[in-house]
Amino acid sequence: MPDEEYNWDEYYKKIQGREPRQLLLDVLEKYPAEVSSLHAIDLGCGDGTESAYLLSRGWSVLAVDGTEAGIERLRDKVPSETQVRLQTQVAKFEEVELPMADLIHASYGIPFCHPGQFPALWNKIANALNQGGRFAGQFFGVRDSWANEPDMTFHTEEQVRSMLDGLEIEYFFEEDADGHAASGPKHWHVFTAVARKMQGGPSTEEKRKFYETR
Repeated sequence: MPDEEYNWDEYYKKIQGREPRQLLLDVLEKYPAEVSSLHAIDLGCGDGTESAYLLSRGWSVLAVDGTEAGIERLRDKVPSETQVRLQTQVAKFEEVELPMADLIHASYGIPFCHPGQFPALWNKIANALNQGGRFAGQFFGVRDSWANEPDMTFHTEEQVRSMLDGLEIEYFFEEDADGHAASGPKHWHVFTAVARKMQGGPSTEEKRKFYETR
């Protein structure tokens, strides 16, 4: 499992040349063709594949990751003429600062936030969505093979749906199956969600209710 001692160069070599994740491709179909005024946050951008794709589609992008290694690879992928629409932030999830955005993409990243800091992170995500903006990402479930890791956050389906309460859930899928990670075989228990912030969407206090009742 990736951690602070993880060999990121080796990891990025293993996934080099991969296509953008299908979740991002699907959610982009929900937006108009003209996106020059739209802003996305790629939260936990990794090697930058999704950030680079968003830029190629005309989005302005804030790419956030906990290490400089991924950000450097992203910059190498981005043509000079589109770099004006790219901002980067090297920060752990516990410290990240999020501006307002029309899309927050968080592919397999936010479960790596410490459980004690996850409520604050989720509040930042919910509050950073513009009206009509979408969150698209994954939450790890309690049957995931990494669920005994104390510095990661895992949820039940009920807990995930409670966090999304007040948003319009456009897609929700649970994966609970054996598979593989870059580090080798593992059991994946993952909730993938796309949720839209509607007019009069949930406030910080409403989102906080989920954690007050745990």
